[in-house]
Parts: sequence; structure tokens; C-alpha cells
Amino acid sequence: MNKRVADVVIIGAGAGGGACAWALAQAGIQVLVLDAGPSYDPYTDYLLDKPQWETLRFPDKLDATRDQVFAPLQQLDPKLSHLRSWNHLMGQMVKGNRRQAWGYQHVRGIGGSTLHFTGEAHRMNPASMQMKTRFGVAADWPLSYDELEPYYQQAEKVIGVAGSKKDHSRPRYSAFPLPPHPLSYASQKLGAGCQKLGMSWIPNSLAILSKPYDGRPQCNYCANCGRGCPRTDKGSVDVTFLRQAVATGNCTIMEQSTVTRLETDSSDKVSGIIYRDQQGQEQRLSPSIVVLAAGAVETPRLLLLSESTTAPDGLANESGEVGKNFMETVAWISSGLASEALGSHRGVTVDSICWDFNKPDAIPGVIGGCRFGAGPAEADLVGPINYASRVVGGWGHSHKQRMRELFGRIQTVVSVGECLPNPGTFIDLSSEDRDPFGNPLARIHSQVEAAEIKRLEFMQSKTRAILKASGVEQLIEEYGSYDAFNATHVFGSCRMGTNPETSVVNAFGRSHRWHNLYIADASVFPSSGGGEGPSLTIEALAIRTARHIKDAK
Repeated sequence: MNKRVADVVIIGAGAGGGACAWALAQAGIQVLVLDAGPSYDPYTDYLLDKPQWETLRFPDKLDATRDQVFAPLQQLDPKLSHLRSWNHLMGQMVKGNRRQAWGYQHVRGIGGSTLHFTGEAHRMNPASMQMKTRFGVAADWPLSYDELEPYYQQAEKVIGVAGSKKDHSRPRYSAFPLPPHPLSYASQKLGAGCQKLGMSWIPNSLAILSKPYDGRPQCNYCANCGRGCPRTDKGSVDVTFLRQAVATGNCTIMEQSTVTRLETDSSDKVSGIIYRDQQGQEQRLSPSIVVLAAGAVETPRLLLLSESTTAPDGLANESGEVGKNFMETVAWISSGLASEALGSHRGVTVDSICWDFNKPDAIPGVIGGCRFGAGPAEADLVGPINYASRVVGGWGHSHKQRMRELFGRIQTVVSVGECLPNPGTFIDLSSEDRDPFGNPLARIHSQVEAAEIKRLEFMQSKTRAILKASGVEQLIEEYGSYDAFNATHVFGSCRMGTNPETSVVNAFGRSHRWHNLYIADASVFPSSGGGEGPSLTIEALAIRTARHIKDAK
């Protein structure tokens, strides 16, 4: 079946696809959004009001863990055993002597991974956008922070970002749309600990409403953003960008529509989109403009699957860079028992943050920054089942007594850091594993290099110091990226740049060769930043891409 149904076809309904659809629809351009996943109804699909709420991180309708496979990961060095993940009841979390793939933590659905994200809405530190020029690593962004700033403002306004005037780490030319959330008692204690160490501790900027906004209620501080927000106060893409896009009458969303291939013609344009509909039947669209926004793993996969006589190495892969320069999340999480009751099971997820070491040259002896934040909810230590299995040992009456004494006393500090691209970390196609339609799955290769190890050691040291200064008496669990791939944020793989020989798209996300093909997701990032959540930057870039498409029409 061959049909032309919109001015622009967007593949992927996550942060990039949703924001691009919003901007185009607002401009009166007809948009069709295709996504392989289903839609979620916040009021019926999320389970926080059900007895089994704690047993699921997110109620996935489709098992996204089967979307990709992993190449064998690296051998672990006995000299780095101090960076192994552990729990005081279970011992080492990763058995054996090889790094383990815990998974690429994403959601297949309308709204993408914003459905289960914690709501962090960060701008990129300007110092992280010139990594090649200033430090000789990664690549420079082909646009400046000032060029992106107006689009950050637009994204923050659509979402309703709550943030603090105390955040001076990124220049702002307008105030946050909403005031910051008050810090929980547990986070205030962490802030007091940071003060002892000479570190700052401020409210985090969050896509979570601190006041009613845009017809949505303010947060109720249940600390379970990762399980899906049944109130719509969290600014996931489905209840913000896509809801507003559809309301214009210019945007149509087709869920459970899996794009399997892009066709090209001799005029250097994408001429066809081949997809499978909800019934599994093959369909074809003839697009005027294609925006690919499937994420830093699935976007390169689709491009590599779309090889042809006009694109023998894969679509938009003239530089050979599709799938290369992949960057994962580098993280370290430390949890311990505080000396007093904190009520740490409630509040806003990651309500507070320290940006002191976020700049690329802020950590002594290593290039690439990091940040620290409060994180019991990030560690999923907000319910009795996880306390019973990970915090409180024993059984029977004594176990119940200890549960009553210790519940809500966990302090967790989460640290997220820079990831530099390296030759051992990339995306390609599996030679063995295939999807239900017979196409090769994306295969993730990951290598933790010396710079990341040094950064992880610094992050570990600081998380422990913050906990100790905050009154934590006993560490009970720590885990990180050295011995486990457990990434939520991934970047690179189709980087943008000015040189067609070393990049895949230009500063507007358009392919250097294919005139009607754009990419609008984290795969275009030339560098990962020093721990920033990427969704707001993805959205700002996607709005900028939409503006370019509009102006070029």
C-alpha cells in the first residue's frame, strides 16, 4: 500500500519526535508520527494505586529488553574490585569476571522513555559543547549554547519546568516557568552534609509541576516517577508536546507501527517508508520529509537496515560514522542507613543536585565532569519489598521489628558522569538475532575506558563522603557502570557536525547527503555532557530542527 498522508513523517514518539511534531503542528504543518510502541493511558495503565505497585519499575506493555542484544562485554580487572557493585546482604551483584549487561533501560511506547524518566530537565553546560577544541576529546557541537537557548525556553514552557534561581551553572535569559520544589527532609540532610564538604546543593530543575499548570495538577510527592505518573503532573512527552500537537488538528499518531526500512532514489532523497501496521501487514508511505527520532540505538539500526544500491553502506552512512561514537551513561550510586528517621521514601525523585563538578575540567586529573543528586527513588528504595530484600536481613519477628525501625532511613546519592566516545563502544547489526519481521536486531558494544574508570573512582569517593557528612552510619549497597551496563541515557551514534567526512548530520539534524532526511534524538549529540539528563536538550534541538524545516519549505 502506497500513500502520502502528511507534509512530514516522524519516526519515533519520544522526546525528539514529540517535540518536533509539536513545533511543526503549531506552525500549521501536517505531521504523521509513527511509533513501534503502544499508547499509555496515565489514568488506567499505571499501577501506583494497586497492591502490586512496587513489583514493577514500569508496567511495560511490550518487552523492550528484547529490542537489542549485547556483544560480549569486557573482562573485569581484579585491581578494580573496589568498583564492583555490591549489596550487604547479597554480596557482589555481578557474578563472574566479565562485565554484565543489565540492559538498555527504555520504554517502547507513545512518549518513549519520558514515560518512566524521573523528570530531570537539564540544559547542557556550555563548557561541554566544545570538547574537541578545548580538551582534544569527543567532538565539538556545530552550534552554540546561545543558539540553542531560545529553544530551551520553548521546551521548558511547554513542559512546565520547575527550577531554582540558585542554579547559575547555565546562562538563562528568562526565569523558569515554575518555582522549585521544596526539598524533602532527607535531601535537606544531604545538603547539610554537602555544606560541611564545601559543596553546593540546590533544588533540581524538573519537568514536574510545583503548581497546577496547563490543566495538569501539581505533584503529590509520591517519589515514583519511574513507574509512570497517573496524575499527569510529570511532563512526559505524551501529556505535553504530543497532546498539544494533536489538539492543533495537524498531527496524527499511528501507534504500534514499526518502520523496517527507508527507501531512497537517485535524487538523494528518501522516497519511501516501509512499515508494519498493528496487524503486521506491510505498508508504504511516500514522504516529503522524514524525521528519524528512534533513539541512539534504534536510529542507527534503521539507517544500517536501509542499505541499497544508492546507499551501499547504509543510509546516511557516507562517512562510515553511523553507529560509531556511541556513549552510555556513566553512573555510581551509593546507599546507606542514616542515624535518624528521614521519610526518604517520599518526595520528588532527585529533588536536589550538585553541579560543582559538572564542567569538563572540574575533576582533578581527568577530562569530563559529573553531578550528584539525591536518589532513594532512583535506587528503587521507596517501598517495603525492596527494604525487606535489600536492606533488612533476617526473617520472622526480628525482621519485622527491624523493618519498622529502618524503613525510610535510607539515604542515596546518585552520581552521573561524562562518557567519552571510544572505538570499543558502538552500535551495529547482530549477525544472529532478529526481530519478529526477520530483520537483524541492533547490537550494543560497550567498553569502559581508563578515563571513565578514573571518573567513577572520583564519583564513588564523593558519594561516600556526602553520605558520611550527612549522618549515614553504614553503607548497604553500591553499584555502578564499571561492572554493569545499565544505561537509561545513551548518546552519539549519528553525531552532528560541519564536516561530512566525520559526522552524519549537520547542525540542524539534516543528513549531509539526503536532502529530506533529518535526525532528532540523542544520537546526534557530539558529547554526552557531565551528567545532564538529555531529554530537554533533545527537545530543544528537535524544536530547532522543526523551525529549520518550516523555514525551508
